[in-house]
Amino acid sequence: MTAIPTPRSPMVEEPTALSLRAALRRIPPGEHGPMSRLFRRDAVAADFVERFTGLPSAPRSEMVVQYQVPDTGIPLLLGVYGDINRVRALLPGLPRRANQETVNTLIDAAIPPVHVMRARDRWPHVDLYRLPMLTRRDAERYLTLGVAYANRGDAVVLSAHRMLVLDQSRLAVCMGPDEALANLRAEALATGERLPVSVNIGAPPAATVASALTSQLWPVDKLALAGALAGAPVALTVGAKTTVLADSEIVLEGYLDETMSDGRPVLTVTGVTARPEPLYQSMLEEGREQSVVLGLAGALSVARAVDDELVTDVHHSPAGGGMLLLVVSVRKRSHADDHRLADVARRAFDRHPFGRLIVFTDDDVDASCAEDVLWAMATRGTPRSEWPRGDERGFIDATLPFGRA
Repeated sequence: MTAIPTPRSPMVEEPTALSLRAALRRIPPGEHGPMSRLFRRDAVAADFVERFTGLPSAPRSEMVVQYQVPDTGIPLLLGVYGDINRVRALLPGLPRRANQETVNTLIDAAIPPVHVMRARDRWPHVDLYRLPMLTRRDAERYLTLGVAYANRGDAVVLSAHRMLVLDQSRLAVCMGPDEALANLRAEALATGERLPVSVNIGAPPAATVASALTSQLWPVDKLALAGALAGAPVALTVGAKTTVLADSEIVLEGYLDETMSDGRPVLTVTGVTARPEPLYQSMLEEGREQSVVLGLAGALSVARAVDDELVTDVHHSPAGGGMLLLVVSVRKRSHADDHRLADVARRAFDRHPFGRLIVFTDDDVDASCAEDVLWAMATRGTPRSEWPRGDERGFIDATLPFGRA
């Protein structure tokens, strides 16, 4: 990673990236679900899926809903990212299309974070069970929407991870394919140090979306890209021993050392801070929120990975759960472009290895409309289509040969 912008002078006073709390005030009242009655932790997910969720393959968007669960006064928030147009409205710098030009414009618009003063309440002791974390059928508790922030020297990591609660003060971190946090941890351990990490729950929407970008593809820090998405810098502040995203609802401060649990690094939490009357934001794996966040960030990352003027737009279909099903719109300029799709697919798979199937369409097809894409597949598919086999990845050519109207 190169050209990492450094935070501007400490304790500045200027507009900063929209916080989650401010974002909620901007969401129209008709998109908020009713305040729910008290629910058991293991019943929240089922109720949200039944009444409010838009499953990844369904066209229905999710409402924004708060739940109350026993043994904590902290509301559980679901659905904020469950509508792509809602998210776009909260991120003025998010390009309408993902291609070489718009991605370069986003990089050029990068805004370094700023240090600010924010009043935060510090919990007298660490107790992860106080958080209204969702539980699975096996009764295990998971933190599903925590944005990890860590820095070491000039290296900065902003990444999203699913975390399993081991006890009152420890979390097992599912690292995922993006190796940025794992690499920074390894560098710290190699020098005999622990890696300080803050886990930001209810982070600003721009930081949440930016955290899902593929780290190694970008020449600037993801916090600066979050600033570009928000049109304003992300606010940082100093915690007890780590740097935290100042406007996060709840922040877990801790460290990663050599401790492992079932092959996953263990984060030891040493302190918790929160905004007054905080919200606990979460998301469901089977819901539309995950598809929207991963899809928006993934489209930008694929466009960056391919870096080809042939591509006019990239869209991850929600039916793929976020990143598995990718639609790539192209504009051919010569007969030679008919034979370039395989190379574009290979670069997308090699540098952004999350996808399983790519559908290429002409740019007169709306990549975000399933009906348009299916129409192109039915009427424009050619013998050049390659179906998944071997490594279970492949592409479909649903474009017209160059020059054929």
